Amino acid sequence: MKRERPFVLINMAMSADGKIASTSRRLISLGTKRDYDNMLKLRATVDAVMCGAKTIASGNITMDAGGKKYEQQRIKNRLNKQNLRVLISGSGSISPNASIFQNRNSPIIIFVSKLTSANNLVNLRKVADEVLVYGNKKVLLNKALKYLYQKWNSKRVLCEGGGELNFDLIRLGLVDELHLTICPSLLGGRDAPTIVDGTGFSHLTKVSNLELTNQKRIGNELFTTWKVRPRSDSQL
Repeated sequence: MKRERPFVLINMAMSADGKIASTSRRLISLGTKRDYDNMLKLRATVDAVMCGAKTIASGNITMDAGGKKYEQQRIKNRLNKQNLRVLISGSGSISPNASIFQNRNSPIIIFVSKLTSANNLVNLRKVADEVLVYGNKKVLLNKALKYLYQKWNSKRVLCEGGGELNFDLIRLGLVDELHLTICPSLLGGRDAPTIVDGTGFSHLTKVSNLELTNQKRIGNELFTTWKVRPRSDSQL
């Protein structure tokens, strides 16, 4: 069967109790410089990096290759010097003043749904290379990935959150591999976000199963890689 979407990886760092941010949902750095380096090394293996709107709004996010060292790694891997940058927002509520739009060293593609207002569409089309409307209430992620694969020749896509986007990708069976850094901290909070938020799976029979393929401890951080074997609910 001919493949019609990219190989999709998720990369996240979480506390030992499974949180990726505090209850305020403000961006915090859980990992060390080793974790940051690991993220950029993963970016150097993909054609595109993807994030949700809340992740973009949470801090100084640019989603680029990360400097000459990683650009050289990308070239060595026979990739473009800079990765494509992909934003997902059902409501199109991404601020055109966000940091990512101040960095123009690679194309920015935004996928939104029909919930996006005409004003938001106009503003986003001023700052992005492409803005595509896929879906009525939520972005049709399978269609978005197919577009990236066919139009932009994106064979590998790295998703860097947030938790709701991660869950939707996993629920739909669109994730192949999970890279997870477990950090030596406890955040707590019943409302603190996790690596997979959203509605959650409705039954245990539908959960997404993982197979551990690699783990490495460096200091007090544990770097793990998992193969994802999804059992998904139906498309919304």
